[in-house]
Parts: sequence; structure tokens; C-alpha cells
Amino acid sequence: MTPYHALPFADRRPLVPATAFVATGAILVGDVTLSHQSSIWYGVVIRGDVAPVRIGARTNIQDGTVIHVSRERPEGTIIGADVTVGHMALIHACTLEDECLIGMKACVMDGAIIERHALIAAGALVTPGKRVLSGQVWAGTPARHVRNVRPSDVDMIREAARLYVENGIQHHRWQEPRPTDSPEPSAMFGAG
Repeated sequence: MTPYHALPFADRRPLVPATAFVATGAILVGDVTLSHQSSIWYGVVIRGDVAPVRIGARTNIQDGTVIHVSRERPEGTIIGADVTVGHMALIHACTLEDECLIGMKACVMDGAIIERHALIAAGALVTPGKRVLSGQVWAGTPARHVRNVRPSDVDMIREAARLYVENGIQHHRWQEPRPTDSPEPSAMFGAG
């Protein structure tokens, strides 16, 4: 039994490799495929009902994010490898290429393409059909190009992906069933 919900829809069922981490309470519906060491965090909803959702290796989808699809975009929502999607983002029927970063509470809408090494600022709204070129930072509502990515930004994107792989491994260990005589995690760390 999994601590998250993996629900079938129209004869499609989420595919979750053993190396991926899916947090307790996350909901995956229908044609959703995760890849090696990807991580789906608490309160995430991924709904691949009318089109597929594909999430690449080592990508992290952070707490409270919603990922959905559209009938008008049969290729679905495609998220590449080593992508970070910040807390409470909305990713809808779009493409996020490898090694990009979507900030907290950002919204990327139908048909948008976020290229490799692009960065979407927290709270930004990327409107339908926009293409954010590699090496650009977009911010605002609606989002627009505000500056170019620095080498330190690319380092940060890569480091975020690496750290979330490690974090997913640790959280997975704590969600595995433990014998009833095992101390609670808070007791082991001297908390409250």
C-alpha cells in the first residue's frame, strides 16, 4: 500500500518507478509517468485524465503544486529532467524543458514552452503560447523577460535538483512502515 493516491482513469494508471519519491497525500491520476529519482511532494495533484503528464529524471514538484492537461494539447504536459517546480505552482498543458526552474506560486499556461536554463520568478504568470528562451529570467503578471540568467542561476538550478533527490531519499525512509516500538522521528531528534 502506498501513502499517496495513484488512481486509474480511462484504463490508464500512474507509473511510478521504485527510485522516485511520492509524498504522503499526493494525488496522481491517470496517464502520469514519473522517472528515475523524481520527487513529488506533499499536497501535489497531478491529473493526467484527458492527456498524458510526463516528468523527467531528478525533477522535483514541490508542495501544493497542481499539474494538469488539456484536450486541446494531446501531447500533454511535458516536464524534462532536473527541473525544479516551486511550492504551489500551477503547470497547465505546457512544456518545461530540462534544467529550468519555476518559482513558487508561478503559473505556466497552455502551450507555453520554458526552455532549458530559463527561470520563471515566484508569482509570475506565463500566458498561453509564450516561449521563454534558454537563458532568460521572466517575472511579473503577465510575465516578461526581465534579465538574462547568470552562471550562478544555472548552478542554483542544478543544485536544487541534486538536493531534492537527496531530500526525497530521506523523506522516503521516514515514510516506510516502522515497527511499533521504534521511536517517533521527533523523539529521535529531541524535538518537543
